[in-house]
Amino acid sequence: MKDQETQIIYVKNMVCNRCIKVVREEFEKLGLVIKNIQLGEVELLKDETKLDMQKIDNILKSNGFELLDNKNAKIIEKVKILIIDMIRKVDSGKDIDINFSEYLANEAGLNYNYLSTLFSSLEGITIEKYIIHQKIEKVKELIVYGELTLSEIAFRLGYSSVQHLSNQFKKITGLTPSYFKSLKSKSRKTLDNIY
Repeated sequence: MKDQETQIIYVKNMVCNRCIKVVREEFEKLGLVIKNIQLGEVELLKDETKLDMQKIDNILKSNGFELLDNKNAKIIEKVKILIIDMIRKVDSGKDIDINFSEYLANEAGLNYNYLSTLFSSLEGITIEKYIIHQKIEKVKELIVYGELTLSEIAFRLGYSSVQHLSNQFKKITGLTPSYFKSLKSKSRKTLDNIY
């Protein structure tokens, strides 16, 4: 018996497990059969009678996602998801020695200089600055949880010292980590809204 044909749909702003759940539920409401789903992409069993890309695009947009059809946009979304995923892994408490440029080049299967140039031209920010912004959002999250000291947070996220983390935090947010912790309203951005 011949394997059924599949089609991969790339989705922007799909950055967490809750995003996967929402996309899965919405696609199933449309009667689409999902073979595999992961951050940024959905593999559907191809059934020409049901695959209405306009309907899929509308459903995605109504939930804060976006259909990606441009090759370069797909590459950039993959890079963002790889960065978010790696920051989660680093935050897991495991001692992970990571070089982001090597990791991104290996996982994306593309030269890092190419990725860096493409990312900067389409996003208006360097990959390095994007990584810093993502790390600072993770620092905010960990500060709000209050389970780790600033020293533990710095170690977990690969900062050379608490001072390095504090300097970067202040540069990005305008606040010191301790002042941020004292604020009643801890304003955090959703991961998909960082640049």
